[in-house]
Amino acid sequence: MTTIIDGNEIADGIRTDVKTCANQLADEGVTPGLATVLMSTDGASETYVLMKQRACEEVGIEGIHHEIDPDEPAETLFDRIDRLNENPAVDGILVQMPVPEHIEKRAVLERIDPMKDVDGFHPENVGRLVAGNARYKPCTPHGVQKILAAYDVDTEGKDAVIVGRSDIVGKPMANLLIQRDEGGNATTTVCHSRTDDLAVKTRGADIVVAAAGVPEMIDGDMLSEGVTVIDVGISRVTADNEKGYELVGDVDFESAKEKANAITPVPGGVGPLTIAMLMYNTVKAASLRSGVSIDLP
Repeated sequence: MTTIIDGNEIADGIRTDVKTCANQLADEGVTPGLATVLMSTDGASETYVLMKQRACEEVGIEGIHHEIDPDEPAETLFDRIDRLNENPAVDGILVQMPVPEHIEKRAVLERIDPMKDVDGFHPENVGRLVAGNARYKPCTPHGVQKILAAYDVDTEGKDAVIVGRSDIVGKPMANLLIQRDEGGNATTTVCHSRTDDLAVKTRGADIVVAAAGVPEMIDGDMLSEGVTVIDVGISRVTADNEKGYELVGDVDFESAKEKANAITPVPGGVGPLTIAMLMYNTVKAASLRSGVSIDLP
């Protein structure tokens, strides 16, 4: 019987832990603060920011939101980041991507104080992750680790294949899985658009993490019996239903679940963990800033 992984349940548990930590900080007069910055009129980006602000409210984090006209020059955004870097009430800064084309994404990430980079994308934090001394683990890959731990998926000595090499998921996921640490010690292969015969790689895997952003690119024929499938992708595709579309992942769920021992659905799998881990990183940042110890698992 294939186990359908419940990401919402895991995320609920993490939010409970984060709320406990926020209360511990509050008892010492510390209020964690997360600043979100939106420089876009993209509807999806607006929704994501709203979800993050609501999540802050639920767990006892002070949400601080800033909107900047996307036609403004890069310096307007950089000046806002500088002020947030200097603001002692702000523990975490998140600039919602994408930013306008006239602004270089890398320059934005490098402008954020590494201690407030709760996404974990500043070069300093990336370096610490690779070195095995992560300050903040990137939210989605860390969420995948939480899923694997919650469902007792042993990674030690296992063959893990990651499909996708993005800076947000693929690369940090590979680095987490190879670390000499709990949730690591896997033999990890990263596949991408130039990989020859992807199916050969995925069939040899004990764990497949699909994060390429290509709808249903991996089906059951590309998997071995008993594999654990973590589907990070989410795409909107045309469907013959009332909405006219449906959300799907990078994995063809119906065929893959016939092979998998455990599999994440889309939606309801990895997605809920991403925001939960952002809250996790924010209370950790508040603890590091204030020196107040918290019981963060």
